[in-house]
Amino acid sequence: MSHLKQESEQLPVALVTGGAKGIGRGICHVLAQKGYRLALTYHSDSDDAEGIAKELKHIYGAEPFALQSDLTQPGEAKKVIDAVLGHFARIDLLVNNAGQSTMKPLTELEEEDIGWMIALDYTAPIVLSKYAARSMIERGIRGSIHFITSSRGERAYPGDSIYGGMKAALIRSCGSLALEWAPHGIRTNCVAPGATVNDLDQDARTEPLGRKIPLGRMGTPSDIGEAIAWLASDKAAYITGINLRIDGGLILPGMPEDTSEEAGYGWGFVHPGKD
Repeated sequence: MSHLKQESEQLPVALVTGGAKGIGRGICHVLAQKGYRLALTYHSDSDDAEGIAKELKHIYGAEPFALQSDLTQPGEAKKVIDAVLGHFARIDLLVNNAGQSTMKPLTELEEEDIGWMIALDYTAPIVLSKYAARSMIERGIRGSIHFITSSRGERAYPGDSIYGGMKAALIRSCGSLALEWAPHGIRTNCVAPGATVNDLDQDARTEPLGRKIPLGRMGTPSDIGEAIAWLASDKAAYITGINLRIDGGLILPGMPEDTSEEAGYGWGFVHPGKD
């Protein structure tokens, strides 16, 4: 075995679900820059997975292990953990990022849609965490498990009873899991993004909603990635069971996110436009 290969196999392993686009893509970039070996899941678009793989290899020399997976299916979470362990033989950090929301009133949701969102936004991260934690305990790894929640887990919106409800449930479950796994040195935390750009054609500093956020812009995927990397590092070794909100102060004033003039300006100050 070459010296370089031995060195590589000593690097920590991170699994990021939904890592091919949006916030997940930004998290993968930051973790690759920090020296993690990466595994990521994606649902259906292989072009996104191929794109992030090329980016990470070109920029950081990283070769991610990408798995296509529908995490709403029974048994799929365990298959993902087993596949990552088969490839890397360990998991040091799990980032439960995959999720999807709707803003439909409950009365307009089909039962199948409700069950699908609960499976993806709550059941999958909990089951993934179960098997990831078990692997850490078996190997004596003092790892980290993170849940990407949302400011919507703390603040209610119409049409958000399921997604926001499941994010709130993750925050509550995270506290119990932090207590369960603390004796093994496994830390469990939540990171709650606010309004964050997800598409490559969005600019966090010029999106209209950014003008109504106290810090004057929307969040970026790297904002979330940096928080994940810090919480997983030894610099945050005494932190477990928290929900770290990263929203530029978005929900502090209880302001409306409607960018129309009719909605008013909520907290009393609007940043000038950045044309």
